[in-house]
Amino acid sequence: MTDLADLHKLLFQHFKYRAFLEGQEGVIQAIVNGRDTLVIMPTGGGKSLCYQLPALAMEGITLVVSPLIALMKDQVESLLAKNIPATSINSSLASSVMNERIGRMARGEYRLVYVAPERFKSEHFMRTLAPLSIALFAVDEAHCISQWGHDFRPDYTRLKGVLKELGQPQVTALTATATPEVRDDIIAQLGLGQSGREAPAVFVSGFGRPNLTLKVTATTNKEEKLLHIENTIRELKTGLIYCSTRKNVESVAGHLRARVRCVAYHGGMKDQQRTLAQDEFMSGKCSVAVATNAFGMGVDRADVRFVVHHDIPGSVEAYYQEAGRAGRDGEPARCELLFNFADVRTQEFFIEGANPTHEVIGDVYYALLDLCANGPIEMPIADIAEHVDGTNNEMAVGSALLLLARAYVIRRDYRPGSRTYTTHLLAPVKRLDELKIDYKVLDEKRRRDFAKLHQMIEYADHNACRHGFLLRYFGDRNAAKRCGACDNCLRANKGKKPAAVAVKNAAGQTPRAGKDKEDKIANEKAVLLQKALSGVARMKGRFGLGRIAQMLIGTRSREIFDSALDKLSTYGLLHDFGYEFTADLLARLNAAGCIEITAEENARAILTPLGEDVMRAKVALDIELPEYEKLSASATQSAGESQIVDEAPYDKKLYEALRAWRRQTALRMNISAFVIYPDVTLKELSRRKPRNADALLEVRGIGPAKVTQFGAETLDVIRKFGGGD
Repeated sequence: MTDLADLHKLLFQHFKYRAFLEGQEGVIQAIVNGRDTLVIMPTGGGKSLCYQLPALAMEGITLVVSPLIALMKDQVESLLAKNIPATSINSSLASSVMNERIGRMARGEYRLVYVAPERFKSEHFMRTLAPLSIALFAVDEAHCISQWGHDFRPDYTRLKGVLKELGQPQVTALTATATPEVRDDIIAQLGLGQSGREAPAVFVSGFGRPNLTLKVTATTNKEEKLLHIENTIRELKTGLIYCSTRKNVESVAGHLRARVRCVAYHGGMKDQQRTLAQDEFMSGKCSVAVATNAFGMGVDRADVRFVVHHDIPGSVEAYYQEAGRAGRDGEPARCELLFNFADVRTQEFFIEGANPTHEVIGDVYYALLDLCANGPIEMPIADIAEHVDGTNNEMAVGSALLLLARAYVIRRDYRPGSRTYTTHLLAPVKRLDELKIDYKVLDEKRRRDFAKLHQMIEYADHNACRHGFLLRYFGDRNAAKRCGACDNCLRANKGKKPAAVAVKNAAGQTPRAGKDKEDKIANEKAVLLQKALSGVARMKGRFGLGRIAQMLIGTRSREIFDSALDKLSTYGLLHDFGYEFTADLLARLNAAGCIEITAEENARAILTPLGEDVMRAKVALDIELPEYEKLSASATQSAGESQIVDEAPYDKKLYEALRAWRRQTALRMNISAFVIYPDVTLKELSRRKPRNADALLEVRGIGPAKVTQFGAETLDVIRKFGGGD
């Protein structure tokens, strides 16, 4: 068993990193200890290292299933640059190159081999893998295996059978976006924790991206959208513009090219064109890309300052994965959806195309019976669709052909160098009701896809915190009600007058007289300013305000570690205040003349003489603090208000009894425990020991609905274990 010290040694030896990012260490330890794992980690969180490092600590080959050739290429080149033997095997390779790599793999010359999922169709490839010692089977972009996910890939469904043929090697599945429902489906589809192994370890890193400002802008026409995009490019310079169709990509890119340099990217372009476009954007030669969702996985440019969605995506998962490509360096970035309800129809068309009805499948089948009556046909889908009654959705015809092929009713052969398939009708010819197609599953997927689109519309129409909406969607029921980093929260805060703060002067006097409590509050706020300004001073003019805010809150990011900012005495000083508050505070100190921003392209922050004096408490300064719930609850509370102190004594026996009751009730009702009462409410119940419904209503976190639903049971537990007061 590899211990933690060995893992840190490998981390520095091969990757030159001094520390793991948040969430990586636990994942890697579980993998090297033999556990199947499911890893949900946000874009930029360091998923790749979670299987690359174990590959160096375990004996045998690590197979990495990846859906994108460009992503494989980048990963392999990066590993080879670190002298880690790795390669990829996919359909883009010449036969001689592929056979040479397979031979080297069979001789054990690689530690990591990236494989496209369709390669497992090859019997020759499977025979090569069979005798090998496979230490780890890593499934990247694992949401592709779930029909309930936003990017289902049929080739992924073969993986469970592949694992069985390979003797059930250890598996790790990784993805950036998966709802609880999709997570469960990934575990089932890959058989994680089966075959006598321990239940899989599931790791869900925080989905929160506090450096992203989320925004939805209502638009009435395309001209309005284009003008908005032009203004965004002018302001933020580097970013991605996502369109739902190839036609929109060409239209938007064509319009922008007269004004800025940009590249277009969509699935209808030739491979060479797409590769050139991606290379131009990734290398920094071009700072704006207009693309469909075909441009995404593997995009690892850190300085993307904006992501604009020209059209509404089909699901919240798709939106957050695409929006999450902004601000991977931790600096502030904007994610904006240009919303016009008419655009919803495009996504409805896609859903209907991906989920053909029973009737459409029947119409396609009957058309093929006529078309193939005299033998195989070589015909593009568009031409087949012209012979199908009942639908004008070419995409639906293509999906129906795929389902018929899976049901072994037809065979479709691809001719290299052409986009045309040859379609064979297989004997014996069956009646429609004899086809092995699970219409119940198809109908359910269709229903869920429409539900996902409706949830995306709800996000667009949401009038409260957008970050909170997204976090709750992905299963974080404790998401904050306000973020300070979305259009709704910023609009709600506008016009509110934050508390005033003053710094002591050199004589130790506060600039305003008042009660002891008011003096204490002023002192606490003064210390807060001094901590923030100390963070600026310790950076010695090397970084901008965004990176300083990251350092002050103790962010565990690669940029922080690589610059050794975690070693500063100010690292994590403002951890409890969060990124939005800290970044806003620094901006206000800049506006007050305490911080100066250099006029360079990569603007850096330095202290002004005034800032130095304020930091050292030599002068008084009045400044408004950003709104912050924790600060206002503890520091600005009036003397007449009661204050609940979480550390106050409480009856621990009663608290544990309430927790046990809550756990049993949650299991019975099939809900999360915190939905009944959060821990802070249980502690308050254990302090107050209320004896009736009116007393329950005085406890923080309990309203009339809670009393009606859980009041009687709560009082019973208190009477039995607490005795009441």
